Amino acid sequence: MVFAMFIVGIDIAKRSHMVRVIDSEGRTVYKPFSIRNSCSGCNALLERLRKLTNRKSEFLFAMESTAHYWLALYTRLRKEGYQVVVLNPIQTDAMREMLMEENKTDEIDTLVIAETIRFGRYRASSVPQEKLLALRELCRNRFYLIDMGSDLKRKITALLDQVFPEFESQFSTIFGKTALAVLRQYPTPEKLSRAQTGKLTEVLQTASNGRFGEWKARQLKELARDSFGIPDCEGAYSALLLLYLDQFQSLQDAAAVLEKRITELFSQFDSTLTSITGIGPVLGAVILSEIRDISCFASADKLAAYAGLNPKVKQSGDKKSSAVHMSKRGSPYLRRAIWMAGAIAVQFDPMFKVYYEKKSAEGLRYMNIIGHVSKKMTSVIFAVMRDNKLYEPVLPAA
Repeated sequence: MVFAMFIVGIDIAKRSHMVRVIDSEGRTVYKPFSIRNSCSGCNALLERLRKLTNRKSEFLFAMESTAHYWLALYTRLRKEGYQVVVLNPIQTDAMREMLMEENKTDEIDTLVIAETIRFGRYRASSVPQEKLLALRELCRNRFYLIDMGSDLKRKITALLDQVFPEFESQFSTIFGKTALAVLRQYPTPEKLSRAQTGKLTEVLQTASNGRFGEWKARQLKELARDSFGIPDCEGAYSALLLLYLDQFQSLQDAAAVLEKRITELFSQFDSTLTSITGIGPVLGAVILSEIRDISCFASADKLAAYAGLNPKVKQSGDKKSSAVHMSKRGSPYLRRAIWMAGAIAVQFDPMFKVYYEKKSAEGLRYMNIIGHVSKKMTSVIFAVMRDNKLYEPVLPAA
């Protein structure tokens, strides 16, 4: 139960917040009113509350973790010395059902939030320290840059498939240093076929550190002359290709800057996550900043549920199969990091490799196997963080 005299339920929005104040018996003290999401708005709220009492311990603020809009108000209230509880929307949904309140308006939401606190039907969300918040922002935005880069890769590939479909076969990847250097200089077969052999050779040698030379230049020119690609009408395709290549390089440079900053910030935490095979500083930073406080999770299964790695059993007649279901709940960033770590671990870690081979022998497909591996990786992460110990692979008995 709540021991504060007044409960301040706040419905968070981008520009303004709706506020309702009730007492410990559920009686309305202040009917819903709006405040701006600004210094002046917060000052007006605190001035109004001081008319009730100057004792800060008599107030308990509650708000939902709506996007990132709650952070500024939360930070200010905590700085002023008030108690603030951040709720998961799932908890307030349960209270809404209990109150049999089907409508969803800002005013009703303030009541639902306040009553969730009054009845004690909640577990406060863990709010990370400032450094962890900063680390989380860096990690999430790095993923954003990578995803934009992946989208550009698809666009670049689609353009090349139309203009110069043979180019892709000449390199292990068209997004390697050498292939990109050639494309920036000669974005179409027409331009490549007219290139001076000596200049093209120089581009190849410089970009490949001497691995490719004149023979490759002649091979590319011959391929360009016989290309089955469509003409570069009005220079449209080459213009688009060069534009996308520049954007792709900018994204790579930006991601590299973030990775450097992430690594520097992550090193300030005493974390044993990087002792786990498959987890380096960047993935370790993602996992740490998304989990934040491991004590909030009672078990590895609870952590897996938060990551959205839930086992899903399907049964039809006598046939029964299990898969690791990708849930939309929880942190998609954590889920992605664990998935990536698992995919690496099966290649280099003896324990995970044996586990992978066991699941493969059961006839499971690759993605399903990695789902199971990710669940196992979650258990390892949980144990390492809980005990603050280094990871040691344990091979099953022969």
